[in-house]
Amino acid sequence: MRGKGICYDAGFLHAGVSSRERFDLDVVAREMRIIRDDLHCTAVRITGGDPERIEQAAQLAADAGLEVWFSPFTSDLSEDQMLRLLIDCAERAERVRRRGAEVVLVTGGELSLMNRGFLPGDTLPERIKLLADPARLRELIGAIPARMNDFLGRAVPAVRERFAGKVAYAAIPFERIDWEPFDFVGVDLYRSIEVADRYRDGIRTLVAGGKPVAITEVGTAPYRGAGDRGARAGEVIVWDEGTGLPLRLDGVYERDEGEQAAYLRELLEIFDTEGVDSAFVFTFELSRLVHRPEGDPRDDLDIGSYGIVKALDGRPGTTYPDMTWEPKEAFAALAEIYARD
Repeated sequence: MRGKGICYDAGFLHAGVSSRERFDLDVVAREMRIIRDDLHCTAVRITGGDPERIEQAAQLAADAGLEVWFSPFTSDLSEDQMLRLLIDCAERAERVRRRGAEVVLVTGGELSLMNRGFLPGDTLPERIKLLADPARLRELIGAIPARMNDFLGRAVPAVRERFAGKVAYAAIPFERIDWEPFDFVGVDLYRSIEVADRYRDGIRTLVAGGKPVAITEVGTAPYRGAGDRGARAGEVIVWDEGTGLPLRLDGVYERDEGEQAAYLRELLEIFDTEGVDSAFVFTFELSRLVHRPEGDPRDDLDIGSYGIVKALDGRPGTTYPDMTWEPKEAFAALAEIYARD
């Protein structure tokens, strides 16, 4: 693969709460160097709901020599609000690009689920509940592609007026995006047990389309059986719908960092052999999903975290004493894979 990537959370905003409370630019700069030197990444997809934070992190990633995928990721915005945000991000991404960086602007991610106007429900929890009702979801998704392509058909020309680099989008497969206006085919593509037997064929079909393919999200959590659940592995977390904060796990799960690492090895091998251009493992750290190995096992939120490092809630790590996280087995696995020529 050309682009050996990782997703990096600059702060997803939901219900007025950021997924990343502390955003220290010295820490961000240090993490970008770790991503480059120790993970051997060549690219980073920076996600979040605050365009200023994304721009700051993007510039630090560029300073580290990484290819930047400038990727606003939002919740509960209307189409007009989203379009204004994308235009703002296009201007910011262009500033980073003009300083000499390689920048790809991602015009949102999973918009039909994350934002308003495509699926029923004014809030993200209301729309996410549809995923647990496949029959109802099938009734609704037939109308999604036309709505999505209408919105993106307006958004892409607007951002290209302000941004001279390449443009992508991070899709859910059922959105069935018209990729003609884009420079990449971009898909968040998790493997679950339901699609495991045809997952590789799905990658081949994407690559056969002719445009470079980016797997914009892929990963799983570090518990036994998480790999079989694909994109739903994180549903073991119970969230407070009022505050948007994680509360606990919904049960007791067996930690299995080896399964998380093996899942990434298997899928990255598929991407490499089938001709995928770039892949972005989800994700570096989810700082609110704190590792608590002592006490009630339902309080160890890291069990449900796709992060390749364990958040330590402000405590210094051992491998990197200046960081408040500790690598998981997936960190070492990813470093080994990306270090290969």
